[in-house]
Amino acid sequence: MLHDRIRQRLLQSAGLRDEQIREALLDEKESGQTLDQVLVQRNLLSESSCLDFFAEFLGLDRRESLEGVAVPSPFIQNVPVQFARTHGLVAIASDGRMTKVATSRPLDVKPMDDLATMLGTSCEAVLCPRSEIANLINRAYRHKADGVDEALDDIEEQDIVGLAAKIEESEDLLDVANKAPIIKLVNMLLFQALKLRASDIHLQPYPERLQVRMRIDGVLYDTEAIPKKAQEAIVSRVKVMGKMDIAERRLPQDGRASIRIGDGDVDVRISTVPVQNGERIVFRILDKTTKVYSLDQIGLDTDNLKIIQRYINYSHGIIFVTGPTGSGKTTTLYAALDEINSPKLNILTIEDPVEYNLEGISQVQVNVKKGLTFAAGLRSFLRQDPDVMMVGEVRDQETADIAIRAALTGHLVFSTVHTNDAASTVTRMLDIGIEPYLVSSSVLLVIAQRLVRTICPHCRESTMDPDDKLRFQLEELRLKPEQFPGGIFFGRGCDECFHSGFSGRTAIYEVMPIDAIIQEQIVNKATASEIKRGSLERGLRTLRMDGVAKVLAGITSAEEVLRVTQLDVM
Repeated sequence: MLHDRIRQRLLQSAGLRDEQIREALLDEKESGQTLDQVLVQRNLLSESSCLDFFAEFLGLDRRESLEGVAVPSPFIQNVPVQFARTHGLVAIASDGRMTKVATSRPLDVKPMDDLATMLGTSCEAVLCPRSEIANLINRAYRHKADGVDEALDDIEEQDIVGLAAKIEESEDLLDVANKAPIIKLVNMLLFQALKLRASDIHLQPYPERLQVRMRIDGVLYDTEAIPKKAQEAIVSRVKVMGKMDIAERRLPQDGRASIRIGDGDVDVRISTVPVQNGERIVFRILDKTTKVYSLDQIGLDTDNLKIIQRYINYSHGIIFVTGPTGSGKTTTLYAALDEINSPKLNILTIEDPVEYNLEGISQVQVNVKKGLTFAAGLRSFLRQDPDVMMVGEVRDQETADIAIRAALTGHLVFSTVHTNDAASTVTRMLDIGIEPYLVSSSVLLVIAQRLVRTICPHCRESTMDPDDKLRFQLEELRLKPEQFPGGIFFGRGCDECFHSGFSGRTAIYEVMPIDAIIQEQIVNKATASEIKRGSLERGLRTLRMDGVAKVLAGITSAEEVLRVTQLDVM
């Protein structure tokens, strides 16, 4: 029997007990799920270990990343995006007779048979992580019609039936077949935003229309224009999703919703504000299927990477990551936690909100209404025998005080602060009332960062003869055209990048260890500029300097670096 062979191999290779295998096989029969799904859901195996096991057991190819893979056009033309997302299937290569298909469910064979019928070729499975497959599907279908126009065509004034009907706790966006047009439209807008990698959706009312805008790579783009007659119905639908008061139109409201895309969860924070032509709505999208990046994938150069890797392995102290909202601080913190994550460490985080799920790490969501603030959560953590703690943000004296005392009593603490550069973080701690001697003896490292857009690989070009505007930008960064032997790279603009010339983002960093000299300056209450000036003399690389290095490497443009480092000095 196949199950008996699987049981033996699992016992041998994964170290699972016979009792665990028996329960998993029973669960498989009762739930109707495949064995691989049961093993991952019960945390008997991590997704990666499960894929490794079945790749070896079934003799299938295994890939960890799908970065740079182009999906064959017959797949995009013949396979509905709903089918691809629901079953987690995407073609990664085809020769016309056989198609290689990435999947994270090795034992779910029926969708693979259906796919073979759609494509008219045989299909061979390649095992990949679910997040990689979801990202590739998003990239592949981003320019294919996705139902928003169709939903707009369906809208009639009388079609507001069932708007206030109670929705499920977690609603599947792809289940639009039997939905009222307004519900279908809102679902498709959210789905389109996920495909385009948007972080926010804005619904902005004008006298004659409701304008949809999406923030992609930090920049807002106008997308759909919805007829004014649908505005009230859409606002009501959104309020139902966010469990807000539909009747209240004069006060700002906040809400949250959890939506499902296939088998992946996406959290949405919703904010409404009354404005002149109606109510303005903003969705903040937190896609939990997005992968957690490692430290070597987030734009750190070799020197900064080595510094961070050294300090995150200390047994106690505080590491601060600083920058404005939307500068990638949480991504950096998650990468650091993922780097040190091991069964030997008890790692706890308190966040607002929990953006991604980290395996093996206990994550707590702030709930101010119930009294669970950053400070209250940190205080509770100290009774949980922690080794490492992460607090989403230090925004008041109470939180800062508890974090610093935790660092001084033998815990490693990670947190974020909103300051312009690394040196200002130290003086911010003094400003909110922490004693200088506590700051100097607890803070280990401060990482300041910003996000810059990267040049689009599809329309990337270089020039040896910059125009006046580009020359001025280079002069601002103290660069000369002669420093670019291969030409100055830029993006001309294409359909893939919304004709912006940029696609994707990377970070620029200022990594400042708190050495003995800075500790002395803190005790003497030196200003941020004095601390920074001394650090520069000892080799500190500022945000702008790191940006200049990325311009010289052809990763980003001079204009982007100037845009995000106005307040930084060389």
